[in-house]
Amino acid sequence: QVQLVESGGGLVQAGGSLRLSCAASGRTFSSSAMGWFRQAPGKEREFVAAISWSGGSTYYADSVKGRFTISRDNAKNTVYLQMNSLKPEDTAVYYCNTNPARGAYWGQGTQVTVSS
Repeated sequence: QVQLVESGGGLVQAGGSLRLSCAASGRTFSSSAMGWFRQAPGKEREFVAAISWSGGSTYYADSVKGRFTISRDNAKNTVYLQMNSLKPEDTAVYYCNTNPARGAYWGQGTQVTVSS
């Protein structure tokens, strides 16, 4: 079983940066591929980025490629999402989960709001 707690969201102007963190509990974290997902108002939740269990491979949605960077620290049971050059369309609640996502692992998420 894995429990996930996201943090680091906030209000930022377009062009700004934020770093999200996802703290995980559970012995399976270090052997699990992890991902970041987001859900904007009125839209379905969508994939943002993923990282392999070792951190050696990363994957990004086209909409964030070149602006966002996913990383992990298995010693700290934490996954990060560095978001640069933020745009108003990045406004959403951001969630972390295993990749592929498991319904039982969804947390509260962290709100990111980008003002124009």
